[in-house]
Amino acid sequence: MFVPMESVWMTGFFQSTITSLKVNIASIPMILTISAIVSQFISNVPLVALYLPMLAQAGASTKELIALAAGSTIAGNMTILGAASNVIVIQNAEKKSGDTLSFFEFARVGVPPTIANILIYWIYLVWL
Repeated sequence: MFVPMESVWMTGFFQSTITSLKVNIASIPMILTISAIVSQFISNVPLVALYLPMLAQAGASTKELIALAAGSTIAGNMTILGAASNVIVIQNAEKKSGDTLSFFEFARVGVPPTIANILIYWIYLVWL
């Protein structure tokens, strides 16, 4: 997992993509947003491996690093793809009961609490 992410880092793809957003990548709301969204496409550990050096270069404080940890971790609750454990549990449930849980059914349950968690972290880290 870390070898492919190092390759992505070395190509500059991730850095140029994030930089092209023209936002403050070290602001707590942006860290929470980017980590929650990007964690839906790549696992949270590789995301942190890619984003951490950018935050270090931007002079991120402990609060910003906590935002990265929080955002990438709670993103696993948002969709089936947010965490490998979601896929494993759903696959085993299908084998056991024959029932399936669609991407949108999972998201309908996962998105609201994930957004609420992001807001709570944002409030806590910015104002407390």
